[in-house]
Amino acid sequence: MKKFMAVRGGSGDLTQPDLNARVQDNLYLAVNSKWQSQAEIPADRSETGVNTELDMKIEKRMMNDLDQLSQADSLPAIPNLDKGLKLYQLAKDFQKRDQDGAEPIKADLAKLDAVKDYAELNQNAADLDQLFGLPFGFDVDADMKNTKVNVLEFAGPGTFLPDTTSYQQTDAADLLAILQKQSVSMLTMAGMDEQKARQYVEQGLAFDQKLAKVVKSTEEWSDYPAMYNPYSMSDFLAKTNSFQVKEFLTKLLPVLPDKVIVAEPRFLDHFTELINADNFAEIKGWMVIKFINGVSSSLSQAFREAAFPFSQALSGQGELTPQKRHAYYTANASFSEIFGIYYGKKYFGADAKADVTDMIHKMIKVYEERISNNSWLSDATKKKAIVKLQALVLKIGYPEKPEKIYDLLTVDADKSLYENKKAIGKVVSAYNYAKLTKPVDPNVWLMPGNMNNACYDPQRNDITFPAGILQAPFYDLHQSRGQNYGGIGATIAHEISHAFDNNGAKFDEHGNMVNWWSDADFAEFNKRTQAAIDIYDGLSYGPSKLNGKQVVAENIADLGGLTCAIQANKLDQGNMQELFENYARSWAQKQRPEAIKTEIAVDVHAPQPTRVNIPSQCQDEFYEAFDVKPTDGMWLDPAKRVQIW
Repeated sequence: MKKFMAVRGGSGDLTQPDLNARVQDNLYLAVNSKWQSQAEIPADRSETGVNTELDMKIEKRMMNDLDQLSQADSLPAIPNLDKGLKLYQLAKDFQKRDQDGAEPIKADLAKLDAVKDYAELNQNAADLDQLFGLPFGFDVDADMKNTKVNVLEFAGPGTFLPDTTSYQQTDAADLLAILQKQSVSMLTMAGMDEQKARQYVEQGLAFDQKLAKVVKSTEEWSDYPAMYNPYSMSDFLAKTNSFQVKEFLTKLLPVLPDKVIVAEPRFLDHFTELINADNFAEIKGWMVIKFINGVSSSLSQAFREAAFPFSQALSGQGELTPQKRHAYYTANASFSEIFGIYYGKKYFGADAKADVTDMIHKMIKVYEERISNNSWLSDATKKKAIVKLQALVLKIGYPEKPEKIYDLLTVDADKSLYENKKAIGKVVSAYNYAKLTKPVDPNVWLMPGNMNNACYDPQRNDITFPAGILQAPFYDLHQSRGQNYGGIGATIAHEISHAFDNNGAKFDEHGNMVNWWSDADFAEFNKRTQAAIDIYDGLSYGPSKLNGKQVVAENIADLGGLTCAIQANKLDQGNMQELFENYARSWAQKQRPEAIKTEIAVDVHAPQPTRVNIPSQCQDEFYEAFDVKPTDGMWLDPAKRVQIW
């Protein structure tokens, strides 16, 4: 028999199947190696696995249904479904798209090309931002300290490489060279002189390098409350005086607010050295690169193919996404809530909704009991935590009414896909800015019904479980309780746990950023949070290592979610081995190395296979269920097991 050294994450390489793996040495490999050894990543995807299979199932259903609905004499009584269908048909019409070539974008590209200096950039900033995007941005969202009202937010742009840390990687120059080559190629395809195109791209890449030294990394963005940095409008305008920001905002907003929430203070501190007349050529080049790469997906197949190399280098995807699936996701991007309502009404039944609702209420009750019996919280903090828990708003399946914005969108079948997407973008932008003078709508869903995912919103204190995730292996009315608790049960408790992760813990039951902890309790919480950082930090997966701080919120939720699913399973007398096995099965995934590297750079979640073993190793019930001994690979000494919730 093989002898393994007990380690965090179990013994073995999660990216390589081991058909002889035992649960006691590596839970993930024991459950998934057979699948792993047989699974093939489709050429047009960067990964495969349980979640990919669910995504494909949803895609197939939706594409087949949209094709049938396009030929039907009448449509289901879902407002604005006809608009989504029309956009889908436009996106699918590659005969027209290929015939149009670059024609739909030529006027807009010429408009950007014609901007002669920084003064003209300032003068036309509002219009240019709508079309091309400036290297800074504003948004309107709920005020973190008063979530009944909306507030103006400010941040810097994203970088061309996935993350600021990507620029320190050995392949950074190669990746940027690929982006450079394809950008020049597409600009010449659009009719631009090659020498001018090369100059624009060279200047734009130079500006991107400057941005990469200033904007936030993914790790920094993972600290959600750190986004809240209020400035008076007068102080903000003084910090951005190298640009006519007041005039720009006056054209976009219904009123000029008294304050701005700065999400990136470091970017604001460097604003004037980045956004100024001396950098005009580089800013313009950056906007040109951003534009030509952004619009490629709305043009011909030749443009889609020309824009693929950079994406391929980042994902390892062997082939371009097929036209039909591309068309579905293009339409879904603008009409996701409408499509989600259609999907939920057709594929998510009342019995399943009632059963899932019952599971959620049970999980909330389990959570309440765990908080009440918590050994390290004071009674005062426990009471406030339970108040927050009981105030959770549940959003299950799909919304009954779509958001009002869909009534404002229009689709013109006589215009190109690019023109329609541009028009939709303008409406979305105006709708978002108009929210500044309106109260926050608590009924907005962050995810549509046709999405295979779930989420917690700290500013609304709600949890969303779209119909898309409420299917096997996560959930099935016909699965055992143990299997369902290992799947959707752990997911439900995961989302509840986000209310008490390192970010969610700083918000109260109304979604306001308020400190409801005693100093001693929060110090202990931070100590346990650090343990959750340390147990994942530096863990190897494929070509990369995990950043424990970047993924800590999701890992706290994984740890708490599995703990509560186990307790609920006990109460329902479910089989504990089935729970752990289905938990491992639900995270089965096989990725291309390039996709792993990109995901670890930009995602606040750990890769799916790494989310199995450590949470299981931290559960006493795992050792009991499978008789795990200190000599086994999955053993962790009790003192090293991380327990928060």
